[in-house]
Amino acid sequence: MSRAKQTPQPRTKDGETRRFARKREAILDAAARLFNQKGVRGATLSAVAQAVGLIPNSVTYYYRKKEDLAAACFMRAIEELDALVAQASAQSEPRRRVAALFHGYADLLAGVARGAHAELVTFNDLRALPPPHGDSVFAAYTDMFRHIRALVHAPGLSRLELNGRAQLVLSLLHSLRAIAERFEPDDYNVAADRVIDILLDGLAAPGEQWTAHGFLPRPALVTGDASAEAFLRAATQLINEQGYRGASVERISARLNVTKGSFYHHNDNKDELVAQCFARTFDVVRRRQNEARALDGSGWTKLCVATEALTRHQLGPEGPLLRVTAMSALPETMRDDATNTMAHLSERFGIFIVDGIADGSIRPVDSSIAAHCVNATINAAAALERWAPGADASNAAEILIRPLLVGLYPRGQAESKPRKAATKAKG
Repeated sequence: MSRAKQTPQPRTKDGETRRFARKREAILDAAARLFNQKGVRGATLSAVAQAVGLIPNSVTYYYRKKEDLAAACFMRAIEELDALVAQASAQSEPRRRVAALFHGYADLLAGVARGAHAELVTFNDLRALPPPHGDSVFAAYTDMFRHIRALVHAPGLSRLELNGRAQLVLSLLHSLRAIAERFEPDDYNVAADRVIDILLDGLAAPGEQWTAHGFLPRPALVTGDASAEAFLRAATQLINEQGYRGASVERISARLNVTKGSFYHHNDNKDELVAQCFARTFDVVRRRQNEARALDGSGWTKLCVATEALTRHQLGPEGPLLRVTAMSALPETMRDDATNTMAHLSERFGIFIVDGIADGSIRPVDSSIAAHCVNATINAAAALERWAPGADASNAAEILIRPLLVGLYPRGQAESKPRKAATKAKG
């Protein structure tokens, strides 16, 4: 009995079979979803295999280690975003370039939502990837950052200002994903238009100026205990860098150069410390908002005060605050409460914006989206020193918040230089 001749699978240019390539793409798609839900450290190869109908650990045929898979997901997302940057860069002037980038990303997200485009991993856990995988991924991300910096370039801006604006654009671009989820896929470009409007033209009504206040007192230590505060700061830094699972007791202790015994002397367990980190962040944001709210002045003035104070705090001796991105990998028992509280605090910025629109100090914008953009920008300040060398507490608001509030390229008004203003609290 003769053996039937098998038809060979058509091959791609790199010699892989189309079947192999399709399965690999399915694995990347499933992995991106799991990494977005659980973080790189929380997802497993077995879970990825189950998501694509493979037997446990069979993903290793395609990617030997989870780090290989995570790196491939990150590189794919970077390449996709970088391609959008390149496409947008063909526009003739900065306003058009920025708008084209956000519209391109909105189209991509709509494709993902409709199932017509593969899921892309977020960059929440970018720094959680260990060497050597993390080195190559971070290098690619840095190249993309430089391309965005070139995209936003305008005459008269320093390298520090350009780096700050690139960080601002990247932050709002990543935020567009969360904003767009409130809309139907057909309306993702509507969401993009509203973000573009805020980013390009700012929030200030004609005649209003960015005013640097800088006089609000530094907040007192939440705990009143310097050692406990040190653990809170170290844990916050590590959660921002490595995610919830990356901020282990060992790493927190090592950052402070203390033993695990010292850790447990000050903390019952890691989850209790993480909960305190979130409580500390929420307390600082809430108090700064309340301080600004108690001031005399317009909605614009109060918004300037609150955003500047929080941005200075990020790079000050009591900073940073926990980043929103840290919440994605939290255990479900902690995630919902933390996410809801942060959403409520974000919407509190909307109160300043609505009041400013009513009193004429802020131009008419979508207040909810504007509040989200404000919160995202303050959040981005936690990583500003890495992306804008020379940034510190004294200039962070000037190079990151001011461009958002007055606009990257405002029509019909020149960007105002910061001026000191004394505003006193009511009562």
